Amino acid sequence: MSVAVLERAGDLLARYDVLISDVWGVVHDGLWALEPACEALTAFREGGGAVVLLSNAPGPSQQVAELLDAKRVPRRAWDRLVTSGDVTRALIAQSHHGDAYHIGRPSDREVFAGLNVALVDEERAEIVVATELNDYRTETPEQYRPLLTRFARRGLPFICGNPDLVVHVGEDLLPCAGALAAIYEELGGAVAWAGKPYRPAYDLALAAAAEVRGGRPAEAARVLVIGDAVRTDLAGARLMGFDSLFVAGGIHRDETMRGGKVDPAGLRRVLDGLPVQPVAAMAALA
Repeated sequence: MSVAVLERAGDLLARYDVLISDVWGVVHDGLWALEPACEALTAFREGGGAVVLLSNAPGPSQQVAELLDAKRVPRRAWDRLVTSGDVTRALIAQSHHGDAYHIGRPSDREVFAGLNVALVDEERAEIVVATELNDYRTETPEQYRPLLTRFARRGLPFICGNPDLVVHVGEDLLPCAGALAAIYEELGGAVAWAGKPYRPAYDLALAAAAEVRGGRPAEAARVLVIGDAVRTDLAGARLMGFDSLFVAGGIHRDETMRGGKVDPAGLRRVLDGLPVQPVAAMAALA
């Protein structure tokens, strides 16, 4: 069964009360806001719907909201923002480990703010927290294999603060912390995944939507997930029993797009074999 390819999503969105939308690849491209997507989300809100942005960004939601402002994503396009950083903070607190080894940029360390955790060197670490690579423009995940091997041999728990494997930054496809976590599991290490497609992230998103709706929870049939990644967005929707709208022009665009339009054959190849298909696909949300 082929998935319908839409030019405009207004009629589809009107069937739902809550949108849980991915951010990177849907609302912005890593550099600037995607204006048609922001306009679509704004129109949905103005029609009485609730929009929760759910991002695998490793920073806490307040920090990521400021980044969205800088990328000119208007606040009127969304009601609430939930990030992997929010989930990561909860997992760090629940771990009860006081000495953490951090993999990621210094700016990511906001995720530790206010927690009773010290950032230490490799030898003293009791837990590993990866928010991203230290420099994802110049490094590869495989460069971390020796370090991850040493941690795995010691049996240290590993918190992955961004389950994405890769992300587009403009035209560049760059690695994320999920690629490090995949190596760690391959080495036999235990990984706690903070973000999509895992239930804790969606539970936070649903709680945020209920808050917007005056405490009224949304029925599963009235929630639509919008995303560009099969492994995270579509899988998370399937886990939660929600419908999904696939944005083909995001992370899978090299496979699904030809000449600026959705390529039906490429789309089928990407979606083939999924136990639940998205209700529709688009080149970009509009």
